[in-house]
Amino acid sequence: MKARELHEMTDKELQEQLTSIKAELFNLRFQQATGQLENPMRIKEIKKDYARVKTILHQRELKAVDA
Repeated sequence: MKARELHEMTDKELQEQLTSIKAELFNLRFQQATGQLENPMRIKEIKKDYARVKTILHQRELKAVDA
């Protein structure tokens, strides 16, 4: 997911996105542990998406405090 797309989302949408990313990451780790994971690079992509969402939420929190 692109950062530009994430910046256009509302805080509520970002929280929902974060929840779905956590669930997908859990499922991917479970698949990896059982040997069923087809694309191990997907874990890396999901981790980066998670970090992007968290960063944008944190930036918005800081803007709200400064304003």
